[in-house]
Amino acid sequence: MLSPSLAQEIASDTTAVIGFNVLITDAGGLVIGSGDSSRVGSFHEASVEVVRTQEPATHNASQAQQLRGVRPGVTLPLVANGKAVGTVGITGTPAQVRRFGLLVKRQTEILLRESVMLRSRLLAERAAEKLLSDVASYDPQVVEGDFLLFRAAELGFDLRLRRVAVAIEVRVPEAGARRQGAPTRDMALVRSELLRTVREVFADPQDIIASTAPGWIGVLRRLPDRRPVTSLLDDCRRTTDVIAAQDGLVARAGIGEPAASVSGLHDSYQDACDALRLGARVASDSPVHLITDLRVHQALTTVSQPARNRLIERTTASLRGQPDWPVLRDTITAWCESGFNLVRASEALHIHRNTVVYRMNKIEQATGRPLRDHRTTMALYLACLADRLGGGTGADDGGE
Repeated sequence: MLSPSLAQEIASDTTAVIGFNVLITDAGGLVIGSGDSSRVGSFHEASVEVVRTQEPATHNASQAQQLRGVRPGVTLPLVANGKAVGTVGITGTPAQVRRFGLLVKRQTEILLRESVMLRSRLLAERAAEKLLSDVASYDPQVVEGDFLLFRAAELGFDLRLRRVAVAIEVRVPEAGARRQGAPTRDMALVRSELLRTVREVFADPQDIIASTAPGWIGVLRRLPDRRPVTSLLDDCRRTTDVIAAQDGLVARAGIGEPAASVSGLHDSYQDACDALRLGARVASDSPVHLITDLRVHQALTTVSQPARNRLIERTTASLRGQPDWPVLRDTITAWCESGFNLVRASEALHIHRNTVVYRMNKIEQATGRPLRDHRTTMALYLACLADRLGGGTGADDGGE
C-alpha cells in the first residue's frame, strides 16, 4: 500500500514545506522515503514499536542515541483501514516538531488513501478493458463462454443480462476542421477524461465501459427488457455532443443489437464497430449509427471488392456518365429506402415530389428500364450502396 516512490515524493515535498526532515518507513521499520536521501534504506528502530502499538513516540537526543537509526524528533503511525502500514517521523527537538506531527500524519494518510483509490480504479479499468477485449475477440474454440461469465462476475458484472454494445470513436480533426484557436489535444492525456464523460451518460452499475484501442471506447450497455435499442440514440448523441464540446475533439458512435450471452455480445460489439465504420461512409452527417439501418451495407462489405466493382460497372454504367450521378444515386437510394413511395422519397431528399419524378424519368431513360420493376430497382439500389461504400472495410477498429 505504501510504495517507496510515493513515500519519497511525500517526504521530499513535506520536508520542503515545513523545513524539518520528514522520514517515512514501512511496517517493518525500513526507511522508504526521506527528505535526507542518505537515510533511505536504513533501519529506523523506533518505528517497530510505533507500528505495534499504533501510538506516537517522541525521542530526545539521549533517547535517540540508544535506538538504531533514530534521531531526535517525533514518530507517528500511518494507519489505513485500521492497520498500521508504516510510520512518519519528523526530525528535530520534540518541542519544535510535535506541532507538525498530527498535520503531517493526516496529510500523509490522505495521500496514501488517494493513492490506493487511484490504484484500485486503474486496476478496475484494466480489468474492464481485458474483459471487453476478450468479449470482442471471443472464439468459442479458444475459450469457454462460462469462463468469461465467471471473470465478469468477479468484477461485479452479469453478462447474462440483456445488453447492447456501443463503439465510440474519438479523434482529433484535421487542422482545417478545428475551431480557430482550439488547442491540439493529446489523446493519451484526455483518455481518463473521455472515460469519465462516457460513464456520466452510461451510469448503470452494470454498464461495462473501457478503452479498447487508442481513440476507441467500448460500452456493453445494460438494456432493460422493455427498452428499445433506439433509446440508445439519445444516450449516444448526448455523449458525442459532450465530447464535441471539448475543443478539438470529434466523436461518433455505432450501436449493435441486444444480446444476453457472451457469443451474442461478441456479435453485438462487432456489429457496433461495423455500424461506426459504415455509417461514416454513407451518412457522414450523423454522429450515431444503428447496425439495424446498415445491414444491407454490412452484407455488401462481405462481397469481394472486385465483385462489388463489377456490380457497379455493369448496373450503373449508363448513369455514372451523367454529370449529376451523385444526385441520381441518392434518388435511387431514397426511392428504395422509402418503400417505393414518392411522397416519402421526396421528404427524405428534402425536394418537391415533381423533382423526384423528373429524376426517376431521367434514370429510366438512361438505363432503359422502369424503376417500378423492383428487381431492376433493387439491383440499382445495391450498386448505389456499393458505390457509396467505396473501397474495402480495411480501417482498424477497437475490437480486435
